Amino acid sequence: MKRVRFTRFQRFYGLFAAGFLAVILSPTASAQKEATYDNTDGVMILKLEDKADYPSTPAPEGATILFDGSSTDGFVKVDGKSPIDWKIMPNKALRVTKGGIKSTAMISEPVRLHVEFRVPYMPKFKGQGRGNSGVYLQGRYEVQVLDSYGLESQDNDCGGIYKVAKPLVNACKAPTVWQAYDIDFFPPVFEGGKKVKPAQITVLHNGQVIHKDVVINIDNTVAGLGGDPSKPGPLHLQDHGDPVEYRNIWMVKLKK
Repeated sequence: MKRVRFTRFQRFYGLFAAGFLAVILSPTASAQKEATYDNTDGVMILKLEDKADYPSTPAPEGATILFDGSSTDGFVKVDGKSPIDWKIMPNKALRVTKGGIKSTAMISEPVRLHVEFRVPYMPKFKGQGRGNSGVYLQGRYEVQVLDSYGLESQDNDCGGIYKVAKPLVNACKAPTVWQAYDIDFFPPVFEGGKKVKPAQITVLHNGQVIHKDVVINIDNTVAGLGGDPSKPGPLHLQDHGDPVEYRNIWMVKLKK
């Protein structure tokens, strides 16, 4: 068989072209490139208030502050020790950049978790590829974060308890607008190594009840961190390749 010889220029051009294609075809790179917070051109706004940020809620006295815009010390990578790669933006928001994160504070008893977030506008993407992240109580029980504005909500849409329950209503704001979850979470109860009561959750999304006393019979929703469900777990915020932003994250104990 005759050996084909390439010139130095042909070899260089081939390597360059392959690298360029790898970058533009990468889902994460594309998502980051196409996401914007600067405009929502093309979004059909259903109500005028959907363009207004949901009011930020100050942490009450005695709350555990997980993120207040001043530092990332309240979180580590999912390995439990490394500093996170997520960045604090000029607006004091924490932006998803690379890899999921988890809180250093553990959830060991009933809590009310407050999380404010906003999703970018990604007009060239659809479904799960559009502003995707997730809020995991104890690292195991997810409330989905997604651009689901104007949709008929399912369990994998914004506010959904993934594969468990869809929101009672779609309470989403338009993309780029600040939103909030207030989540009352009751961990599962174990006695003698046996689960006697499953986890339970109530969720308010932008002040509207989207889940009321929902029982979660499984011990780990999709893409959760897993682990022993009888043990305390962190707040886990998911990286799904989209530059979602978070701010003002805190939790307070609830009466059992």
